[in-house]
Amino acid sequence: MTIPTEQATWFAETFSLLADNVEQAILGKRKVVELVLATAISEGHVLLEDFPGTGKTALARTIAQTITGVSTRIQFTPDLLPGDVTGITVYDQKKGEFQFHSGPVFANVVLADEINRASPKTQSALLEVMEEGQVTVDGVTRPVGSPFLVIATQNPVEQAGTYRLPEAQLDRFMIKTSIGYPDEAATMRILQGVTAGKKEVRGIVEPATLVTMTDISRGAYVNPLLFDYIMRIVDATRRASEVKLGVSVRGAIALSKLVMTWAVAHGRTFVTPDDVRDLAVPALAHRLILVPEAEFDGVTAVGVIGQILLDVPAPAENGAA
Repeated sequence: MTIPTEQATWFAETFSLLADNVEQAILGKRKVVELVLATAISEGHVLLEDFPGTGKTALARTIAQTITGVSTRIQFTPDLLPGDVTGITVYDQKKGEFQFHSGPVFANVVLADEINRASPKTQSALLEVMEEGQVTVDGVTRPVGSPFLVIATQNPVEQAGTYRLPEAQLDRFMIKTSIGYPDEAATMRILQGVTAGKKEVRGIVEPATLVTMTDISRGAYVNPLLFDYIMRIVDATRRASEVKLGVSVRGAIALSKLVMTWAVAHGRTFVTPDDVRDLAVPALAHRLILVPEAEFDGVTAVGVIGQILLDVPAPAENGAA
């Protein structure tokens, strides 16, 4: 059943308020802010590949403040252990029993800073919690709560001492994007604000509101032709000559959830082909593994997705029921 217009209006207004609030700390990056918020509402996770000092930490902290949730930061280093991420069980001699000490993943927003600096073993500690929202330690499974958002960062220029993210972990990120440097106007506002001191962003909603928005977004109408369009795009990634590993079913599901949230965030009760085209690159490109010859020739995953969007015809329907 399609969501009522009144709910879509409330959703869009609330989403805009959230983005306005976060944008106080991340000036001039409205599209990135909206992408990350839409991912959070879609129960996904974000991979930020960006240069140092572009506001990655500020983005995670501000989103947590906006939803009045708990925010943690994990600095990934080569000596970080899985237990440092998920938590460990410690024997309490006074009580004569084992007690669980929760790790930093038990939060609403987790910043995994420079995630590719930790060993693959430590990186794998995030696989279960990113997929299922729970942590299993010593045979006991514990939910981390909801909403739950992982914002992982990696530096694209400094590769010494880093480990490439495994394909299974890349596939668990709903989107990959970057903040980038601010334009001249935004940079001027940032510099002028230095003398004003650190500005605290106020909370806008309770964490439960984001859960409600997730439920509402699932009611957006998706024409079967649009599901077919997404399927044909995904299938084209698997058949492309430049691609060794195409988009998985998880990737197709992630794009479907994201376009539903994106549509309602912009005041519509239905998804359009433009929603799919707007979000295909951030939702799908990082999932592609190119053949070495294509990489050597300068082919990029973003370019492959862009060409597929040109080659695969979109449905003529506007998406309305």
